[in-house]
Amino acid sequence: MSRTQVYDLANGDVRALNQQLHELGDADFETPWRVLHPKGAHAIACGISVPVHVVIEGHAGYYCAGMNQRAHVEIDGNCGVGVAENLMSGSVRVRGHASQSAGASGHGGLLVIEGNASARCGISMKGIDIVVRGSVGHMSGFMAQLGNLVVCGDAGEALGDSLYEARIFVRGQVKDLGADCIEKEMRDSHREQLALLLKEAEIDADPGAFRRYGSARRLYRFDIDHVDQY
Repeated sequence: MSRTQVYDLANGDVRALNQQLHELGDADFETPWRVLHPKGAHAIACGISVPVHVVIEGHAGYYCAGMNQRAHVEIDGNCGVGVAENLMSGSVRVRGHASQSAGASGHGGLLVIEGNASARCGISMKGIDIVVRGSVGHMSGFMAQLGNLVVCGDAGEALGDSLYEARIFVRGQVKDLGADCIEKEMRDSHREQLALLLKEAEIDADPGAFRRYGSARRLYRFDIDHVDQY
């Protein structure tokens, strides 16, 4: 088994940590990393381009694990605004709760939040898959263009506001739907896709208990008949 590389933020800084992670080559990524004493520091483990496994042992601040390609980052605690922002591939797992805008503008990969996520989870997502074991706050899925947002708990106000072609699955209650977001039929193909996502996220939930939401496709172009919905 590969030896673990340990970086203690009590004796170093985030810039130096990220620089070391950026300099990893394809021959180095098999060595996992442990980041100690994060103490809410911002932008930890961002911009990694190799499939290295990084475990952050504690709470993280803003934009943790953003702009990553191929890396697998675990946060053993809570995290601040914009976790996994602009994720391209790989995965990010939050073992606690996440603040606002989790997975914002993500193009690919998988974000798993084992607790709850705050407002605007999945805002402007462009292909990322997000699975939340708990609930999400208001305006989650706002302007989401592509990908899947799976909520095992409840969803707050204005879910899927101004939604494009992303899919939203919710097991619990939805406070209300945003502009142009409607409930849609849950077909067998959707249940199969959802089952695969839940398995990948290591979350035990029945796909048949979820409802699906998507775009009504009325607001793609300006239409005076729908002006009150913009």
